[in-house]
Amino acid sequence: MTQARIAPYGTWKSPISTQDVFGKFIGIGSVRLAGEQVFWVEMRPDGRNVIVRRSADGNISQVTPGTFNVRSRVHEYGGGAYLVVEGNVYFSNFKDQRIYRQVPGAEPHVLTRMEGMRYADAVWDAQRRRLIAVREDHTGIDSQPTNTIVGIEPGAEGAEQVLVSGNDFYSNPRLSPDGKRLAWLTWNHPNMPWDGTELWICEISAEGCPGEKTLVAGGVAESIFQPEWSPDSRLYFVSDRSGWWNLYRWENGSVEALQPMQAEFGEPQWNFGMSTYALESADRLVCAYSNDQHYHLGALDTRSLEFKEYELPYSVIFEVQAAAGKVFFTAGSATEPLTLVCLHLDDGRLEVIRRAREITIDPANFSQGREIEFPSAGGLKAHGFYYPPHNPAFVAPTGEKPPLLVMSHGGPTGSTTMLLRYGIQYWTSRGFTVLDVNYGGSSGYGRAYRERLKGQWGIVDVEDCVNGADFLVTQGLADSNRLGITGGSAGGYTTLCALTFYNKFKAGASHYGIGDLEAMAKDTHKFEARYLDGLVGAYPEAREVYLARSPIHHLEKLSCPVILLQGLDDLVVPPNQAQKMYEALRERGLPVAYLTFAGEGHGFVKFENNKRALEAELYFYARVFQFELAEAVEGVEIENL
Repeated sequence: MTQARIAPYGTWKSPISTQDVFGKFIGIGSVRLAGEQVFWVEMRPDGRNVIVRRSADGNISQVTPGTFNVRSRVHEYGGGAYLVVEGNVYFSNFKDQRIYRQVPGAEPHVLTRMEGMRYADAVWDAQRRRLIAVREDHTGIDSQPTNTIVGIEPGAEGAEQVLVSGNDFYSNPRLSPDGKRLAWLTWNHPNMPWDGTELWICEISAEGCPGEKTLVAGGVAESIFQPEWSPDSRLYFVSDRSGWWNLYRWENGSVEALQPMQAEFGEPQWNFGMSTYALESADRLVCAYSNDQHYHLGALDTRSLEFKEYELPYSVIFEVQAAAGKVFFTAGSATEPLTLVCLHLDDGRLEVIRRAREITIDPANFSQGREIEFPSAGGLKAHGFYYPPHNPAFVAPTGEKPPLLVMSHGGPTGSTTMLLRYGIQYWTSRGFTVLDVNYGGSSGYGRAYRERLKGQWGIVDVEDCVNGADFLVTQGLADSNRLGITGGSAGGYTTLCALTFYNKFKAGASHYGIGDLEAMAKDTHKFEARYLDGLVGAYPEAREVYLARSPIHHLEKLSCPVILLQGLDDLVVPPNQAQKMYEALRERGLPVAYLTFAGEGHGFVKFENNKRALEAELYFYARVFQFELAEAVEGVEIENL
């Protein structure tokens, strides 16, 4: 065994390159079943989403041809971009947002004809030979788009009939097995779907017209998630009416709790088509649920309500779909990347179908993360995942403490999980400690924890990141003089607030983050147009609060280097946010770097841009914390340094 070399933290030569992080990785999601076939969407390093199929004989092939990109832009975040029925694949194409119909092996043909329309979350209405989908109409001039549920005839004309309308948002249109009843979710501004939604049903006539509507569950303070009809026409759904997203069933006007526990069977509905459970049959429901962001898979006997948990080697489980005797899902752990697997329910056999990446790096190089709970403001506890620096080839000089990189996830109503991510190992293998924070407001810990951020965005999240850094410093696990913080989107806002309102961190990186809350309130897309009402306050009534919590207005308090990374096609956080921050910091004489990426939206997807952004951030920290990199990376201009 080669003896480890003594070298300062940050200077370790890592076996994990940006090519490993981004170039050898595919995103896996949107799992769907059709008979003996399994379909899913892969996001390729070039940023294109393609449908992939495993046939009954086990052969895996790409379905989407040419330059087609399977991605919906409804709510901007999309999801629910395709379905498979009767040998046809129907999908939304990113470029024109039209629905196309394709027989695998043949060229797609356009189905929807109207300009300015977007579609998501479609289901097949077999009785009337049509699609039923959420439609977002962008044809209005100087107004927000209109959301409805529509029926779409798959003939040459692609005629569309509005079935449900009048509210701000819709999702999850679901037909009963006999085609006679339609269920859906709806909500209105200022709510987000994790604040409060309503579950409705109505009768559908033989001609396809909706009848009288009935409210099943939900309201402004109850979040309903993923309604599904069972084969025997019972309506299942997830509700957080107990303070936790739990399973319920509606039948004949009565709602029944199925498996009450302090665990989350649902997730924040940022995307369409999310699935945490599936009906394997009328008698068995298979579901994923989490306790403090550790996931489990269970099966519920829908007659006796007996519950069985399966022992699996995974700590994260998503995308649950079921067929007779089988359940398909994506899963991972601290040592396993996201993987599409099939569990055979009767004998517990696991079958790996596709991995997001093949493990070509010796796992001995991976830092073993662990969940930590640490004290924060108001006597409350916050959560995070701690990853120590680790590289078998190196050891730090005696007495040296490692630099710390605090990571703040986006959303902010979201979470981070214990999943093998090379993006974290990239830092730990170079000698950084990483703290991946699930600050107050994160999902996975019940509604009360999620609502800690109500009216407190820019305060609670920042306090938890600061206190997490303090906790590691006091434990002797990080160097107090080399504390960095990084985050994207809402995590970028948390980063900028931490750098502005606290004298704790010595450097920070904001990836497409928010610097001006008022500008965000005035200039963002419909889905999030009133999101800040709950996080900050109603605008313009609470304008003074917006100004008080916007880093752009308090840069006299910011005194450390910042790097800003921004996509120029971002419609969620427009580029002018980063541009204004950059200009203001440069004029004040603070060290600042600014990188923009043409053709990128809210979150970078192209390999070369992700590579450039990560290497630029590493170079930035090396300059600020004054250590020599073990490898050459493309530099970035840091003004005023």
